[in-house]
Amino acid sequence: MVWVLLLLLAWTVAGAACTRLCLAAVRAAAVDENVGRGQAGQGHDLTLYEAAFLSGGPRRVADLTMVSMARQRRLVLARTGWATVVDPRGRDEMERSVIGAIGPEGQSRIAPARAAAAAADAVVGLADRLVRAGLAVPDGARTTVATGVRQVRVAAVAVLALGVTALLVPATPDMPRDLVALWFALPLALTLSCLAIARVEVHPYSRWASPAGQRLLGALARRAGGPGDDRTYLTSVAVRGIRAVGEPDLRAAFAHREQYGLD
Repeated sequence: MVWVLLLLLAWTVAGAACTRLCLAAVRAAAVDENVGRGQAGQGHDLTLYEAAFLSGGPRRVADLTMVSMARQRRLVLARTGWATVVDPRGRDEMERSVIGAIGPEGQSRIAPARAAAAAADAVVGLADRLVRAGLAVPDGARTTVATGVRQVRVAAVAVLALGVTALLVPATPDMPRDLVALWFALPLALTLSCLAIARVEVHPYSRWASPAGQRLLGALARRAGGPGDDRTYLTSVAVRGIRAVGEPDLRAAFAHREQYGLD
């Protein structure tokens, strides 16, 4: 019977995807437990670059650096999507990475410069330091759970498609269609319940920050100054990204970055 073969395939797809997600979640929980030991982050004051990475990863660090330099009139970010270096002397390694990413001519499209700055050694070093301090999630733990969730979603769609296919196959006298549908509802229920559990257990965790890192981010926001304070402005950009930028021209300049990927 064709529907039996399709059912076996549905169970195989659903079981494999859910197993991979469960294993990934167990590994991620082990990482969180190890990070939580030893009072990770105790007494550590986050820099704005660290806050940017923990909130949005390497590209957020590049965004923050560009916005900070633009506010100091050392970098011009045109609404046409071009960046022009005004002061070629970077004040720290992140600024030097941005200037180097723009290139020796001092002018470049913002999107490729942003992507190159995000991949620079300075940002990689920042990520490594945060991971060693227990404030950032290691790359392996960050990607495996997300990949597992995507695989379970694909499996749920595949099970549904297989069930529909089985119902379209001419029915056999000894197997009513509603019973066939019930059999396929079981692997579909497995995938959906696995996604629901993953959302409850995994969703509260940031893609970049460990639980200790998230606590420091919350403390940083509470310590920020008043509305007119420049550090408060940059803290908002670090935590919330470009959507925290109030200047229309500056927001328009970053609107050209989509072709190279969002946060």
